[in-house]
Amino acid sequence: MKRMTGLILTTCLFGGCAAVVAQGQAVMPPKVLSATREFTKPGKNGMSHEKTESAFVQAMARAKWPTHYLAMESMSGKPRALFFTAYDSFGSWEKDVMATEKNTAFTAELDRANVADGDLLSGIDQAALIFREELSLHPEVDIAHTRYFEISGVKIKQGHDKDWEALVKIYQSGFGKIEGSHWAMYQVQYGAEDITYIIFNPMKSAAEIDRAAGDWMKFASAMGEDGMKKLNELTAATVDSSETNLFVINPRMSYASEDWIKADPDFWKPKAAAGGAAKAAKKPAQ
Repeated sequence: MKRMTGLILTTCLFGGCAAVVAQGQAVMPPKVLSATREFTKPGKNGMSHEKTESAFVQAMARAKWPTHYLAMESMSGKPRALFFTAYDSFGSWEKDVMATEKNTAFTAELDRANVADGDLLSGIDQAALIFREELSLHPEVDIAHTRYFEISGVKIKQGHDKDWEALVKIYQSGFGKIEGSHWAMYQVQYGAEDITYIIFNPMKSAAEIDRAAGDWMKFASAMGEDGMKKLNELTAATVDSSETNLFVINPRMSYASEDWIKADPDFWKPKAAAGGAAKAAKKPAQ
């Protein structure tokens, strides 16, 4: 559970990337995401960061902690790692935090790991995100077989939240007719500027990025010149700023669930020591 950024109103922002849903394994995104974003110092990412993150994973494994989380690293923008922990509600998040605080041996391990990990970081921030199903498109995802996430973030101009919803509806209508199009929309509840939305596009392989351009052309063709002109005008009136970045899942920094491991043990249980999870449950509570 840590944080993230990213978005641009083009290809993979809304649709474009082929779905990675495996039959029988797809699930709806969680209602609440605890997110933490760690920026590493120059030269301190990669194996150095994996080593310190492994202490969190090992502590959680020893404690047999029931809450798992997903870690990913940036492939664009500033070097950083993102950590996400899923909850059914804020009440469930609270119970997890309270259980952690009561386990003194566990929290002591996490504190020691935090000190070591902090030496590698230039900054850290945290956020709480809530799922906006009505602004999503085919959001079901098979995390066990997902390898990349295109993560997009957009800040809406004050007073234009309804325009944003109207804009999203246009993309839903257009990309809903293009096979494989999908995204999961979240709104930042805490930890970022107001009216900030996060859009997740999961990918099974990077080849899906290549196919996205073709899907965008299909969308633009269906909209027509006049339709695209109106869409661009609405975007200019609604969006204050946006950014999109690509991330790769790091199984060694994730505290993977047994379901993920059973579905793809070669990926989630590599020979190198797994790393980086317990923090997801602990850090946002600090």
